[in-house]
Amino acid sequence: MRDPSRLGPVTDSDLYPVSRLAAVQEATAKAGLDALLLTPGPDLRYVSGYDAKPLERLTCLVVPAAAEPYMMVPRLELPAAQASPAARLGLDFVAWDETEDPYRIAARRLGEVARVGLADRMWAMSSLRFRDALPGAEQVLAGNVLRELRMRKSPGEVAALREAGEAIDSVHRQVPQFLRAGRTERAVARDIAEAILAAGHDTIDFVIVASGPNGASPHHEVSDRVIQQGEPVVVDIGGQLHNGYCSDSTRTYSLGEPPADFAAYYEVLRRAQAAACDAVRPGVTCESIDATAREIIAEAGYGEHFIHRTGHGIGIETHEEPYIVAGNGEPMEAGFAFSVEPGIYLAGRHGARIEDIVVCTETGGERLNTTTRELVII
Repeated sequence: MRDPSRLGPVTDSDLYPVSRLAAVQEATAKAGLDALLLTPGPDLRYVSGYDAKPLERLTCLVVPAAAEPYMMVPRLELPAAQASPAARLGLDFVAWDETEDPYRIAARRLGEVARVGLADRMWAMSSLRFRDALPGAEQVLAGNVLRELRMRKSPGEVAALREAGEAIDSVHRQVPQFLRAGRTERAVARDIAEAILAAGHDTIDFVIVASGPNGASPHHEVSDRVIQQGEPVVVDIGGQLHNGYCSDSTRTYSLGEPPADFAAYYEVLRRAQAAACDAVRPGVTCESIDATAREIIAEAGYGEHFIHRTGHGIGIETHEEPYIVAGNGEPMEAGFAFSVEPGIYLAGRHGARIEDIVVCTETGGERLNTTTRELVII
């Protein structure tokens, strides 16, 4: 496989290779399943490249363990499916008409099956219809099969994540011109949202602008609170590029000199985040990366104020495996991509978080975000 980071823009072939379908079939058989049933969502897009609309009409990639895969599509969606990267896979597109039952059609083609894997994000409506159409089949989560593949990012996927990191970094470099005392969080967020789209994202996943005491709520998002001089502001932003891969980065700003107690713990946080990033290498466990950040924060007396995991995997979803959290003994491997984002939150006062996306390489960790981790004083 070519290395997209050296040979130009990332292509559909880099992100959604034809070989992936065979790898999924092999993993399906190894898991003791007869087939995977992948409806619109990240699992379907990962396997086929098709970003199908989630509709009440069934679209489903059927991946039997020992037979040819096929794509069930409503006839009116057939042109979109055939125009997607899925067309490169040599699939049989099975178009169904409005008066037909696609679940029964899929069941007849599958034949006798004992265990099937359903896309993790499949609607309950579809799950129950498949249960009726395949009454003898046990239903389990397809994610248990796909996780091993999705966690190990290919060179093409890493290149896409690097592109996403560069795009969101360009937005963070603009944030100081949006943040001013007297503006509301919501007004600042609108400017940031426009900048995210202008930087090359197709969609905006989230814009968190958390000023003063709101900074102590990790998922605050925005409000009509007026930002005051001398306040810290946490800005956590991300979106999805046209190719399906996501960005996510947090930086903390201050309008003028921050409170002395904030400056003290921000330095602790900066050291903890740097140490956790430096600890990344093949063989170390996910929970040990979490522990590296957590121990530094706890030793400084802020342990109870670090109230979430250190990170999450990222790819075609902003949050996916592996999770960087206590209890996850999964060893790091080259190709794992995840956030490192410790935070310290003092309820009712202020908070701070620093987040980079990191990829585990053969020799260590590569940060895909490059903007300064120092407190940005505006």
